[in-house]
Amino acid sequence: TNQWFLPAVRGDIPPGCAAHGFVCDGTRILVFGGMVEYGRYSNDLYELQASRWLWKKVKPQAPSNGSPPCPRLGHSFSLYGNKCYLFGGLANESEDSNNNVPRYLNDFYELELQHGSGVVGWSIPVTKGILPSPRESHTAIVYCRKDVGNPKMYIFGGMCGCRLNDLWELDIETMTWSRPETKGTVPLPRSLHTANVIGNKMYVFGGWVPQSAGGEISASDGEWKCTGSFSYLNLDTTEWIGLISDCQEDKSNLLPGPRAGHCAVAVGTRLYIWSGRDGYRKAWNNQVCCKDLWYLDTERPLAPSQVQLIRATTNSFQLKWDEVPTVEGYLLQLHADSPVPPAAGVPGTGVPDTSVLSSQGGCSLHQSPQSLPNVPYPEMKVDHPSQTNNLIPNNVQVGLSSSSKVEGREKVAAPENKVTQETMKNHADATSFKESNAPSLLPVCTSSAQTSANVGELHDLDKQSVNPDASVSSTVSSAQTMVTQQAVKTESSSTNGAVVKDETSLTTFNSKSEAAETPYVMPSTRVNTGQTNDSHSSRAPQRPPAPVKARDRRWYDVGIFKSNSAVVSQFYLLPEETLNINSKTEGADVLDYRLLKKQDLFPGTVYRFRVAAINGCGIGPFSKISEFKTCIPGFPGAPSTVKITKSVDCIHLSWEPPASPSGNILEYSAYLAIRSTQLQENPSQLVFMRIYCGLKTSCIVTAAQLSNAHVDYTSRPAIVFRISAKNERGYGPATQVRWLQDMKTSGSK
Repeated sequence: TNQWFLPAVRGDIPPGCAAHGFVCDGTRILVFGGMVEYGRYSNDLYELQASRWLWKKVKPQAPSNGSPPCPRLGHSFSLYGNKCYLFGGLANESEDSNNNVPRYLNDFYELELQHGSGVVGWSIPVTKGILPSPRESHTAIVYCRKDVGNPKMYIFGGMCGCRLNDLWELDIETMTWSRPETKGTVPLPRSLHTANVIGNKMYVFGGWVPQSAGGEISASDGEWKCTGSFSYLNLDTTEWIGLISDCQEDKSNLLPGPRAGHCAVAVGTRLYIWSGRDGYRKAWNNQVCCKDLWYLDTERPLAPSQVQLIRATTNSFQLKWDEVPTVEGYLLQLHADSPVPPAAGVPGTGVPDTSVLSSQGGCSLHQSPQSLPNVPYPEMKVDHPSQTNNLIPNNVQVGLSSSSKVEGREKVAAPENKVTQETMKNHADATSFKESNAPSLLPVCTSSAQTSANVGELHDLDKQSVNPDASVSSTVSSAQTMVTQQAVKTESSSTNGAVVKDETSLTTFNSKSEAAETPYVMPSTRVNTGQTNDSHSSRAPQRPPAPVKARDRRWYDVGIFKSNSAVVSQFYLLPEETLNINSKTEGADVLDYRLLKKQDLFPGTVYRFRVAAINGCGIGPFSKISEFKTCIPGFPGAPSTVKITKSVDCIHLSWEPPASPSGNILEYSAYLAIRSTQLQENPSQLVFMRIYCGLKTSCIVTAAQLSNAHVDYTSRPAIVFRISAKNERGYGPATQVRWLQDMKTSGSK
């Protein structure tokens, strides 16, 4: 949301301090040391539980082989596993805080943490090799190579009477210090810079560097300046790569300005840079504090989860997929098994007309820095985007149900048994996305805080009444309509009091990888409960099958969406001129939707969906393929507004009846995904047992039935239910609900 807020903290609130050590371990934050006031340093350790905004002063045990860390500032404090590593800093030799006698440190401590909260104590590891020289205002990061699994800590730069640019490595398993040999151009000596690990790269930004005069570096006092230079070290090859040089001009303010003492944090593959100070010189006797926030996208985003179906109608789908962190939007595509004609008479180009998303006070950079002609640029982008960016083209059909607001649609997340509701308004401007391998830098706009409301337990696009219940300890993740089930017969047996009848088990939709490009026609939708639905094909009008030509098996864009959900009733037809272009692959440009015609979805037709995330570096890989079928006219819709309430020895399922075009609802059936040998052979196909059949819109699931439940781990651990309705035409599509389980609960199932 790009919104700052000031939490109401309580407990042992620490005094304000500067140049402290700071680590984040899950939902808790540890702060050590720092300067409380000029000449007075601290060696206190505080813990903040961010889930409760509760501060606590903790007192670790002293090391058995020495004294605890002395008060200091400018030290490094790094987390790996359940241990924090403290190195160096600056202490005051004088007992009088007004008489500051600096002493640079190179001592090394290990702090063992307790799980969740609290600490065990300090220890002084016995190390081998030569220790790094004393220093403060350096950086330290921990990197563990995936194929080797050997964690190492890297210390770079700092201050020890003069700035440093040496690199040190500590093998954490053997506690051995060494000086790795590096390739490439080493960044200038610096202090008060930042270093962050993303993937196998250590990104170094900013800091105090020597002021060069005539190509020579002067180390005399006062000849130092803040820098906006930016480099990374490939930790696998130990090669330095320069991205933004110190002498690069930035007259249009497209890059983060020079600064030191700033902070930087990596979230996924995105690096955020905040604040800092710039411009201090003794001749000026002042400095400028920065209040700007920037981010850098270092690579294309990962593939989203498989597209899930919330609800299907005769001519539309409600879809969702799991969010990918730090992305600008999502490209949703569909593939029709039936041939789709090209749009005739529509102008088209091989290279679509695209534009880069911009924002207030920002623009895009489309050229590589001239000062680094021989440096290979990674795929990266730095942005400063407005929160009003909307990637949904105006002419994409993103319709809502009648119970939803017309001007917006909801994005509902469900962390830790809660659903946070946000409303997003659609903008009228039709925009598309352009990829660029050169850095593109725009400021991040922030706004004041807004209160978000916990609205219930159900993921859905509709504004459905979801009543929070105090007895509910788990979460309903989403209501997903599965209309591509296949009937699977099981032997009659008794399972903890619940009878499994013939033809009452179901399997979910088939998941396919990108390689599965052959046409696949799903069977007619059936939820068998002792009788079959053979009337589907005879009573429902369907398009006659047509031969599918190879060139017609194309992926078509549905649109680009800001959030991780969409209502799909149309898709965009490709112009005739572009049909000779191969199907879109990773990194393909997004077509200009203003030049394309739209095609409505047909009833009773199978469509395949895939989705890719978009960030400043472009479009990432597509998700696995999902297949869904639009409903056949006359059959009932899927039940909605599913609620799950937990009691001591059972749970209660309830739902709202669907629309029924052909007569009244005759009965409902509820199903539970159960463990089975078939599931072990093919984990992607769930096996369901019917646990209820009747006219009521609610049922009870006993503890005995739940003991046989299968816990699905495809995303977050969940128990899966399905509910479907029957009218005189037969059973309609089922609503699938994933009841989220915490790890302890799911482990006991």
